[in-house]
Amino acid sequence: MKLIVERGDKIGGVVKAPPSKSYTHRALLLACLAQGESCLHDPLYSADTMATLEACQALGCEIEKCDDHCTVHGTGGILKNPGKVLDLENSGTTLRFLTTMASLAPEHTELTGDDSLQKRPMQQLLDALKPLGVEAFSKNDDGLPPIIVKSGFRGGETVIKGDVSSQYISSILLSAPYAENPVDLEVVGEFKSRPYVGMTIDIMEKFGVNVHQTGEKHYHLENQSYQARDYTIEGDYSSASYLIAAGAILNGDVTVKNLFSDSKQGDKVILEIVEKMGAQIRLAKDHVMISGPGNSNPNHYSVDEATTPNGKLLTASLHGIDVDLENTPDLLPTVAALASVAQGTSHIVGVEHARFKETDRVHTMALELSKLGVRLKEEQDGLTIQGGAHGGLVESHGDHRLVMALTLVGLVTGGMSIQNASVHKVSFPNFPQVMQRLGCPVETL
Repeated sequence: MKLIVERGDKIGGVVKAPPSKSYTHRALLLACLAQGESCLHDPLYSADTMATLEACQALGCEIEKCDDHCTVHGTGGILKNPGKVLDLENSGTTLRFLTTMASLAPEHTELTGDDSLQKRPMQQLLDALKPLGVEAFSKNDDGLPPIIVKSGFRGGETVIKGDVSSQYISSILLSAPYAENPVDLEVVGEFKSRPYVGMTIDIMEKFGVNVHQTGEKHYHLENQSYQARDYTIEGDYSSASYLIAAGAILNGDVTVKNLFSDSKQGDKVILEIVEKMGAQIRLAKDHVMISGPGNSNPNHYSVDEATTPNGKLLTASLHGIDVDLENTPDLLPTVAALASVAQGTSHIVGVEHARFKETDRVHTMALELSKLGVRLKEEQDGLTIQGGAHGGLVESHGDHRLVMALTLVGLVTGGMSIQNASVHKVSFPNFPQVMQRLGCPVETL
């Protein structure tokens, strides 16, 4: 599929944020491990979360999938052997979380995925599991999937580095209540993407498990069982960042529902970022209102018009920003897109670990933005971007976040064609339709 994006002059309307991918993954796994029947309201059914749902089914969990909810008949932590290799497609979250959870199943479980997933580093998690009595190893002995996990989770003490992926930490925490003995986990070194671990602990406690923290980097879990419950998935700030950014770069007013002011999601910081760049944000209990700086409302920010190097007038009038995204690497594509159509220079730092996502996002964003005439410099841990984008032909590299971020650039420049754009379905299945509802000139071919 190809996504064609033309310049938008004014957008507006009320849309609902897609359900949180992060919370959907976690809710499915905890409901699977829980005792009793859980009802998960408003789950996200995307390529990634369906990988988790189907893996839970393969491990013996009965799940009834409906449009606006799913009913999960918990296993009480007594899983079955899947009897086949589990193909997790492109879902790195599923791979990491299942690597620990599969130790609760009999015999052994093999986890694999597509070509991209088989390049995701796993050795740090495998090393951290070993002292806990979990025998998990790379089938090709290269620290990459396929991963073989043998039955058994003894528990005990272990350490893990926090500088590559918070999902390693969450993986151990999510299944630790079902270890034979208590589990003590110490995070050493830099602790990047910490808010995602906060999300994990938040939902674990909502499903009845107590996580005892000593200091900021030590976690202790006694033997416990998750309890079934009704749980509503909140809106996803990561996916909503594209809607928020669209409202920020174009004239008009956008309201995004199902975004909560008390959310534990680290990507909520996108609101602060676009506000610092010049947009106006109004945050209510369960929704967010965004007004672009070009809005004629006299209460909004006044800004200068911006032009491309060839003199073409741009709708966006945001200004550059210096921002550290160490705790929110998934925002890199969104912020890089904003910076490419803003005035002045932006410095994005702290995202070296974004090189280990679906793609090396530091490099692929630099590569695609450079095709659009953006003046930038790629650093090991970020990007320096001077803006000046124009339209052109770009490639998604099979990364859902690149598709949606590059769409934002096209709304300002026009003349944008994004190849292999259907991968947006990984996290935001109806992204083009939602953008069209706001008045964005996007078309799928």
